[in-house]
Amino acid sequence: MGLNLTLLTALALAAAAAFTVPVPVVICGTVLPPTVLRLERAFPPLSHPLDLEPVRARDRLRHSRILQQSLASSGVVDFSVQGSSDPLLLGLYFTKVKLGSPAREFNVQIDTGSDILWVTCSSCTNCPQTSGLGMELNFFDSSNSSTAYAVHCSHPICNSQAQTSSVQCSPQSDQCGYSFQYGDLSGTSGYYVIDTLYFDIVLGQSLITNSSAPVVFGCSNYQSGDLTKSDKAIDGIFGFGPGDLSIIAQLYARGLTPKVFSHCLKGDANGGGIMVLGEILEPTIVYSPLVPSQPHYNLYLQSIALNGQPLPIDPAVFAPSNDRETIIDSGTTLAYLVEEALDPLINSITSAVSQSATPIISKGMQCYLVSTSVSEIFPTMSLNFAGGASMVLKPEEYLLHFGFTEGASLWCLGFDKAKGGIMILGGPEKSNKPKFLPNICILR
Repeated sequence: MGLNLTLLTALALAAAAAFTVPVPVVICGTVLPPTVLRLERAFPPLSHPLDLEPVRARDRLRHSRILQQSLASSGVVDFSVQGSSDPLLLGLYFTKVKLGSPAREFNVQIDTGSDILWVTCSSCTNCPQTSGLGMELNFFDSSNSSTAYAVHCSHPICNSQAQTSSVQCSPQSDQCGYSFQYGDLSGTSGYYVIDTLYFDIVLGQSLITNSSAPVVFGCSNYQSGDLTKSDKAIDGIFGFGPGDLSIIAQLYARGLTPKVFSHCLKGDANGGGIMVLGEILEPTIVYSPLVPSQPHYNLYLQSIALNGQPLPIDPAVFAPSNDRETIIDSGTTLAYLVEEALDPLINSITSAVSQSATPIISKGMQCYLVSTSVSEIFPTMSLNFAGGASMVLKPEEYLLHFGFTEGASLWCLGFDKAKGGIMILGGPEKSNKPKFLPNICILR
């Protein structure tokens, strides 16, 4: 306290010429002789005219540094979300990223189930050249960017624990390559590049500052499965997973943004949503904790209810363990429950609508022939998580409409049987199927 008070008093008296500040130092109860800190005036004496513009310039520079230091705790990077869950309109959600010098814009799908940002390379031979989504495809060419350089096999990230995909280092090219596959069996491979990512940081209600940072991302020169189809082709995928190579982790490591992101997808006809790096302060948000030390975003699902009545499911079914987990993944289309939870759900819904709908199995899915509005006869569903958080779903939000048959509407349950013990709550990404959840919100 004495030191702080002495320095503050000295600074307040800085209008005078140079002065000294005695600072006592105490070590193990022994007072040592004072150390003299000589402070010099940064500007001419008061007798000389003072140009305020250099002072303002110096202050602006200092304030800029202070502002940058505060970004890690308060800055928000806003990514505009486009697309919708309606397969007749788009069937996926995407955002835009700016990469390279000069900056080029790429449309990339949002995926919380993977970690890597990748865009299609200009050298890709089997990748779609056109898109049925009405957008022009862009291809990344590192030779056209003055700030791009390849990640060599000797680079630390090529052999670090952050590398979650299969590494392929060729002695001939000396490039750190990657290869990984998504849950729908589509895949991509290529090599890592380091180049500049541009973004706007929002502070407060209206202050926006332009920023950029070198980041590691993938340049895809081979794709397989649904990624090769032109009808839903896009420039790449933006992985928002918890891995160390995700853009969230990279910007956090550079002190530019907090290690938090907020992600909400609107499932209504307008589509769109929110994707920001940073915390959204909203008093109506209810928080549910994530299961720690997991490669995905695992939640503590505790129960499922219909019209407020919990289903007869043993809570142990949802308890996280080595062979049981519940994951939120925007890259998965449907919801997947283990048999011990799915069967009571189907039986209870079928019983509730038995007087007004005819249950049938269509393409392996539990479906219903309905002659009236589903909102009038199907119950409201709620998925209840730890911390008092509930995701409430209206009938049209957990049912999929597959047209008409036998003079009635065919509605199918947007839930399927999980493989193993991994339960997944998904949204529409690399698929042309509808999305059953109205909102997916993740606060990391």
